[in-house]
Amino acid sequence: MAEYVGDEHFCKENIQTFNNERRSSKQWVKLNVGGTYFLTTKTTLSRDPNSFLYRLIQEDSDLISDRDETGAYLIDRDATYFSPVLNYLRHGKLVINNDIAEEGVLEEAEFYNITELIRLVKERICLRERRPLKDSKKHVYRVLQFHEEELTQMVSTMSDGWKFEQLINIGSQYNYGNEEHAEFLCVVSRECGSSLNSNDIEPTDRAKVLQQKGSRM
Repeated sequence: MAEYVGDEHFCKENIQTFNNERRSSKQWVKLNVGGTYFLTTKTTLSRDPNSFLYRLIQEDSDLISDRDETGAYLIDRDATYFSPVLNYLRHGKLVINNDIAEEGVLEEAEFYNITELIRLVKERICLRERRPLKDSKKHVYRVLQFHEEELTQMVSTMSDGWKFEQLINIGSQYNYGNEEHAEFLCVVSRECGSSLNSNDIEPTDRAKVLQQKGSRM
């Protein structure tokens, strides 16, 4: 009789272990997003009860979704932008790699209808647009007029951060005997700091005349 009780106890333990494993397996969900597999839990996907993913995993779901041969839900979306979405559902934080566009994540957040994530991504985009670009440097431009024989000297004596931009031949303006001397307009630029004086911002009257003269050639 004692042997029978022992067998019965062993059977009950096996049944309980089987039921626990079954319940545990039901918590895991496999997603096939654009050909890439993601393994997560129902708890993660249930973070936002109004989202597409929450509705997808319900037993009486109103969404029609096919499954592949592995049993994964088929979702025809870009897996690259789905990763930040899934990670947000896991830990509640917005983490986007530098090589991923926020607009792409926003598009996915709106598709899956995850309200808080939509708000966070929009805030990130607004902050990015308000932040000045690191390479948005201001430059001041000058237009110089010189004769052909002065070209080499002018280029060799450029200093104080001035950089050659463009050379415009404005033709011959005067003659000495039978020899013609060509004239040029040279456009140079220099990077300047945040504090600009009026001389750097506004070109001189002579520069304006030379710019108009060169543009007509």
